[in-house]
Parts: sequence; C-alpha cells; structure tokens
Amino acid sequence: MLTIFFDSRGVVHHKYAPQGQKINKEYYLEILRRLRDAVRSKRPEPWATGTWQLHHDNAPDHSSQMIEIFLAKHNIPVARKTPYSPDMAPYDYWLFFHLKSKLKRTRFESRDNIIGNMTAKLYSICKDASQKCFEQRRNRWKNCVRSQADYFERD
Repeated sequence: MLTIFFDSRGVVHHKYAPQGQKINKEYYLEILRRLRDAVRSKRPEPWATGTWQLHHDNAPDHSSQMIEIFLAKHNIPVARKTPYSPDMAPYDYWLFFHLKSKLKRTRFESRDNIIGNMTAKLYSICKDASQKCFEQRRNRWKNCVRSQADYFERD
C-alpha cells in the first residue's frame, strides 16, 4: 500500500507500507510525523506561515483521538473532507487515475519492481499537471459550497 501526500508543486512525502504491515492509527501517526518533517524541509514557506493544510479522508484511523491530539499539538491545519465525497479529494479524482493510466498493461516481476516503477511515475508528474489538479480542486470546492454540499454535476 502506498500513502502519498502531494501539493501543487508535486510529491511532498510518500511511504510504502512494509509487506504484512497492519494499517492502523499507530502506523498512520508515524506517517504523519514523517510528513510533518517533510513539509518543514521541502515546503519551508508554507510551514512557517501555516498556509499548508492536511487533506486526508475520514477513515477511522485518520480521525482517531490519537491522531486528532497529534494534529492539534503540532498545529497541523486539516481541511475536513465531507463523507463519501471522492470528487473533492485530488488523490481520488486525479492522482490514482493518472498513475493507473501510466502503468496500465505493465507486468511486474516483484514488489520491488512495482515500487520502483510507481515511485518513478510519481516523481515524473510535471508541476503543470499538479497545478491543474489543484485548480480543479478549487473549482470543485466552489461548486460544493454553492450547492450547500448537495450533489452537483462536475464541470
């Protein structure tokens, strides 16, 4: 399993879960610690000004008390996601589709081969594509607000 955090400039942090790793709140907490360090070093201006936001889903492990305490203690701003709204999350409507289309019909010999190919594809995404993704996100949020979180047709 791949956990990835990205912004309009590209990948900020990614982590492949070790084979057999139980995905739980303790594992996610460790990922958030590494993300915090990555944002601090790779995006120093948004870190210093507090203009970055974590946008994760509502999975129980992501919204556990342990995670909420960590986020509050470290002043990590969170963009809340409405339940069941894949059209609002860039990884759902853009990133996964983009990566799948790049790796379609590719056979892999091993887990290491999969990880190597996936990582290469992640870091080959051009900045313009990432920026366009976040422009789409802005428009989707506007539509959601305009519709008062009711269903709306995508642009």
